[in-house]
Amino acid sequence: MSGVNDIRSKFLNYFAENGHEIVPSSPLVPRNDPTLLFTNAGMVQFKNVFTGAEHRPYDRAVTSQKCVRAGGKHNDLENVGYTARHHTFFEMLGNFSFGDYFKERAIDLAWTLITKEYGLPADKLLATVYAEDDEAFDLWKKVAGLPESRIIRIPTDDNFWRMGDTGPCGPCSEIFYDHGDHIWGGPPGSPEEDGDRFIEIWNLVFMQYEQETPEIRKDLPKPSIDTGMGLERISTILQGVHDNYEIDLFRNLIAAAEEAIGAKSRDGEGNLVPSFKVIADHLRATCFLMADGVLPSNEGRGYVLRRIMRRAMRHANMLGATKPVFHKLVPALVREMGQAYPELRRAEALIVETTEAEEVRFGRTLTRGLTLLEEAVSELPEGAALPGETAFKLYDTFGFPYDLTEDALRPRGIAVDRAGFETAMEAQKAEARRSWAGSGEATDEKVWFGLREKLGATEFLGYETTTADGALAAIVVDGAEVGMLIAGTEARLVFNQTPFYGESGGQVGDAGLAFAGDTVFEIADTQKVADGLFVHRGTLKSGTLKVGDGLTLEVDATRRNAIRSNHSATHILHECLRRALGDHVAQKGSLVSPERLRFDFSHAKPMTDDEIAGVEAEANLRVRENDEVDTRVMGIEDAMQSGARALFGEKYGDEVRVVSMGREGNKRFSVELCGGTHVRRTGDIGLVVLTDEGAVSSGVRRIEALTGEAARRYVADQRAKLRAVASAMRVSTDEAPGRAEALVEERRKLERELEDVKKRLALAGPAQAEAAREVAGVTFVGRVVDGLPGKALKGLADEAREAAGSAVVAIVGKADGRASVVVTVSGDLTDRFDAVALVRAGSEALGGKGGGGRRDMAQAGGPDADKADAAIEAIAGAMAG
Repeated sequence: MSGVNDIRSKFLNYFAENGHEIVPSSPLVPRNDPTLLFTNAGMVQFKNVFTGAEHRPYDRAVTSQKCVRAGGKHNDLENVGYTARHHTFFEMLGNFSFGDYFKERAIDLAWTLITKEYGLPADKLLATVYAEDDEAFDLWKKVAGLPESRIIRIPTDDNFWRMGDTGPCGPCSEIFYDHGDHIWGGPPGSPEEDGDRFIEIWNLVFMQYEQETPEIRKDLPKPSIDTGMGLERISTILQGVHDNYEIDLFRNLIAAAEEAIGAKSRDGEGNLVPSFKVIADHLRATCFLMADGVLPSNEGRGYVLRRIMRRAMRHANMLGATKPVFHKLVPALVREMGQAYPELRRAEALIVETTEAEEVRFGRTLTRGLTLLEEAVSELPEGAALPGETAFKLYDTFGFPYDLTEDALRPRGIAVDRAGFETAMEAQKAEARRSWAGSGEATDEKVWFGLREKLGATEFLGYETTTADGALAAIVVDGAEVGMLIAGTEARLVFNQTPFYGESGGQVGDAGLAFAGDTVFEIADTQKVADGLFVHRGTLKSGTLKVGDGLTLEVDATRRNAIRSNHSATHILHECLRRALGDHVAQKGSLVSPERLRFDFSHAKPMTDDEIAGVEAEANLRVRENDEVDTRVMGIEDAMQSGARALFGEKYGDEVRVVSMGREGNKRFSVELCGGTHVRRTGDIGLVVLTDEGAVSSGVRRIEALTGEAARRYVADQRAKLRAVASAMRVSTDEAPGRAEALVEERRKLERELEDVKKRLALAGPAQAEAAREVAGVTFVGRVVDGLPGKALKGLADEAREAAGSAVVAIVGKADGRASVVVTVSGDLTDRFDAVALVRAGSEALGGKGGGGRRDMAQAGGPDADKADAAIEAIAGAMAG
């Protein structure tokens, strides 16, 4: 029996021996397809290669691709745990030909691998082809020797693959494995095809057409091959099991979960408990998503990750786990898959810390949410479904994903009204859209996309210059195109070319002027919209403008230079943070403005003072080196091979800008893909000062910093403040910190002494006997003291009670026009008098409300210090009444 790691290696090595380049798995966050939430198939990283938009130095490739299907239209999340083959995370084995070999060679390679290398019996295999693909039908007979009875024509689009409504497409051919007649089900295309007897293990896509329009389909000049075989599915067959969760990888993960939770993974009949399947599957998705830079959050990819994590944690809870355990399983996953995917090892510490923090947070959410769910279920009529509005309230108020509610009710046979949930969700979105539309900021996006289609992208000239001429291509006022603009009107202008940087990648847009003669348009901001259209927002100060006019565009150079300084500093700080905190550090957002920079990064805990100081020192060392900032434009593959760091989720074309700065021997200190503007040399940054560090969200920290003149002013201001403090204390600036600590301690000491004096003065008032009287047959001591704060009254009351013996003591303190009251009852009288009730009576007399404490000691306050004597009498009255 071969293990999963051996099966993967054999696949990759087999195709490498047959002339294929072994290409590493691309990240789960697609680099080249912003329409996808996650990489969900092996061909995603080759999409631009198939369309011809990207060229690589090889025409044959083989991969084991990490995939996630847990969001968007490809979502298997809710099925995981209740079937034998659904996963959120899985590995897709695939071989690819980019205009090299085609159908015959693809079938030959697949058949040889399965029957000879993997050793599957040929009589257990059958193939499907698209009904009209006679060529593939004949090749299966010729190459594989399959009889016609085991080559099934499928007349539906199930066997015709499309990249989209237009683009490359072609028929496909699937390979099925027959698990035997002891399992119910029929071959593909039969009425029983949904059974589990015949399982698809490999799909070969023959990409041979180009769909130009819905009616026009042409032959591709270079037909290509795209295949996909689930590693988990082929492993079940090779290991002689029928359930994906019975393969060695999952058995080991489930064993670790058994030990951590303290529950059995199999029921009385020997079947795997669904909750263990959920935990094992979701553990893989969690670890791989975090290793690729996704962290739990309330939106986008981070929200899908949070749903996955919380579903696993809920199932651990269902198995009896009362404390966080999910994070304890991370090392087991790293042991199983860390050799094939080293990114797991690099990110292990981050994954463990982030997962544990999420578990603790979810524990509180789970308790509140389940309480509400139980209340709602208890009111349901027999056989009724949970209302969608309730499920939405759980989601909206307590962070309970819909599928988690379904999971919680599934064992009890209670359904959830999904339609009602979606209606409530849509109502909330509609309300949000109305709020957005009413904000006054909503320019119709259709205008921008229409202009982008009509005008093309704006050519950006601002890397090399801050001044250029441009032709006015469009004027937009209040969301509509106009032909002319008069002075005093606010508008958005589009030029054929511009030196103004449009806001993107965290860098704010440029400001400045557009002018020609007496016509002056003041640009307040520049935005990049509709995939390359630069929109200049501002006001026409003088003259008139009409479409077609030529203007000089002049960026505010001082402002731009400050922005460039801050942007280059973010690159340096990013690398400094990685070196100080670990390789898990990745950019999670940034703001680069002329005034300051802000940088968000993945890290699970606050930075220490030493870490902050170290990062600042390293950054300034790189600044002082005054190394030239090198910007190169190169192919995306060359850029990645050079070690350039890319932001996950960013869209990169065939060519990218690679910004390098700082040196360490023959290597550059920082190398990143970036479309922003930067300084010429690191010395132009001048100075870097970190001003703040804090949390943004779970697992994400933020630093803020100043550079250049702003940093110098900040340091000068801090120095002036230190000198002022030193002068006030009449010491040198070097002695000021020590003197300040001494003064603080001295103040604390004086405050304690003053409080003691006030107590003694209060006790030195009327004699104890004079303040005491009999009320309700017991001794009652009631006193009013001046100038004593409320926190000192308890000690004074304790002393008075000890002096009086068996007694009720009430003391009202007056300070700053307000009053505080304390009541204490000796232990032998607490069965008759409750200090809380008595102190409330005193508080009401003082114009206050309530109070709190214990039966023997309680405290309250009130705004009317003039009623202090009345408060004493109110307490005495409450005792007598």
